[in-house]
Amino acid sequence: MTRTHPLLLIPALLALGLSLVTASAPPALAAGACYADYKAKRDKPYELHYGVMEVSSCDRQQAAEDARGRLARNGWTLLNIVSVFDESGLAGRKSDAGPYYLRF
Repeated sequence: MTRTHPLLLIPALLALGLSLVTASAPPALAAGACYADYKAKRDKPYELHYGVMEVSSCDRQQAAEDARGRLARNGWTLLNIVSVFDESGLAGRKSDAGPYYLRF
């Protein structure tokens, strides 16, 4: 029987560790679409709205950047990102967002 040198096991252990980390990532971060619900305002005339939009990342800061840019192009100012979620959270927010459901 041949013996394996201990240094040769390091790449195999690193690969195993990496596969365990990626396998345990939350589903919304691992793959699939991400969405954010948000609150926005406009000054003239003064209006507020709650909406839902698809964003490029499930990271809250990146979602805020996405939303801020899209809303600004349409005359709105982002007030805050309420939450970031995957497709499973869409149905429960559709009626609350009304005309701002996936509008931007």
